[in-house]
Amino acid sequence: MIHSWRFRLLLSFALIILVMAGTVYFFVSRNTSDEIKQLEGIRQQLQNNRIERMLSFYYNQNGDLNNILALIKEISSTEKQRIILTDLSGTILADSQELLSNGVKYTTTISGNKITSGPPRPPAQESGTPSTPGGVTGIPEPQYVGVFYLLPEGNDASSPVGLTQRINRFLLLGGLLAAGIAAFLTFFLSRRIIAPVRSLTIAAKRLGQGDLSQRVKPTGGRDEIGQLTETFNAMADGFERNEQLRRDIVADSAHELRTPVSNIRGYLEAISDGIIRPDKEKIKLLYEETMQLSRLIEDLQDLTLSDTGDLKLSTQIENISELINHAIAMQVQAGVKGISIIKNIPENLPLVYIDRQRINEVLRNLLDNAVVHTDKGGSITVSALHDDTQVKITVSDTGEGIPQKDLDNIFERFYRVDKSRTRSTGGHGLGLTIAKRLVEAHGGSIEVRSELGDGSAFTFSIPVATNTQIKEGV
Repeated sequence: MIHSWRFRLLLSFALIILVMAGTVYFFVSRNTSDEIKQLEGIRQQLQNNRIERMLSFYYNQNGDLNNILALIKEISSTEKQRIILTDLSGTILADSQELLSNGVKYTTTISGNKITSGPPRPPAQESGTPSTPGGVTGIPEPQYVGVFYLLPEGNDASSPVGLTQRINRFLLLGGLLAAGIAAFLTFFLSRRIIAPVRSLTIAAKRLGQGDLSQRVKPTGGRDEIGQLTETFNAMADGFERNEQLRRDIVADSAHELRTPVSNIRGYLEAISDGIIRPDKEKIKLLYEETMQLSRLIEDLQDLTLSDTGDLKLSTQIENISELINHAIAMQVQAGVKGISIIKNIPENLPLVYIDRQRINEVLRNLLDNAVVHTDKGGSITVSALHDDTQVKITVSDTGEGIPQKDLDNIFERFYRVDKSRTRSTGGHGLGLTIAKRLVEAHGGSIEVRSELGDGSAFTFSIPVATNTQIKEGV
């Protein structure tokens, strides 16, 4: 539980909310307390002045502060404060709650407010105010006739302390509520976030156990989780495709190997049983079958090396024009079928950096295919051109062409356009695959253009030799 992402997200959000709430609580509480104290000081001063005016007015009307208890109680009820009135010597004259007897001395640590016999005292002068000689201003010094004290009545919730406590309590409750809401939302949001990750984990485990059909339902979003899901599904598709390709290779290899092996076995059994005589013609047939078997094994070996990246190339500086002319000269089957080969090769083609034997194999394969699929009297055109850092070579024919549906698979292993073709006319379906691998091993590419009934054109590119390669090859 504690190692799950849900718990970590929940704990992280809870800590963030608590830190934020604590920070807000600290600063708001501190600033609020200071503001309340400042406002309370102003309110207290105004209250004192108001009570002082009423008591001064009573004194001026009656000439003394006797029999003032009724007024003290009325003021106490209005101001929500307990009022104790004394004379200048501290003798109690009145107590709004009548808890202290008149005539006794009142001792307290709080400061009282003096009552004047005249109008209210003006605000204290700021330092630097001019004064009259003797240290007094132009206003006569007031005459004090008594002192009153204000005490809170019980637990006054409207007092600064009570108000501050209430604000702090609300802030604390608000912080806890925010933390609770955050935890609630985190629980459901984390569930939404973790669900696809959990699905990916389960699918990855099953994929690792060999179940290549595992896929994760796309989230529909373009966020990181959505991209991870798409990547996983693409990876699973690749695994399944490679596994199917591996099975196809094994099955197709077994099928291709079975035919020559069966032929050889059949001839040998017939010879052993005395059914046929091992004359020169039969030996020639057996030799052709073994050569076919040997070529197939070599092709499979080349494919395996190219797939694993272990295909070795013996590259050197070559004249591509000479290589093309040599490959055309070796194509005797075209003359037998009455097919003309047209060369369209510029004289100024640059030198190339290739494995002569491998590129010759590519040319031979493309020419062989063109001859096989071109009817008698047709033509094959071999052209080349220099394109920036590459030389592009095209072998085109006027043959039967390739159906559109087969173009995408033409370079796949053991793929034949005409499934009914025999090995003598259609090959074993590895020639174009090997040609593609060899061209790509040189850093080039190969492509095909074809229309059914209008011939085909295969174009591959090979790299031009750099000045450094030419100097090293000289």
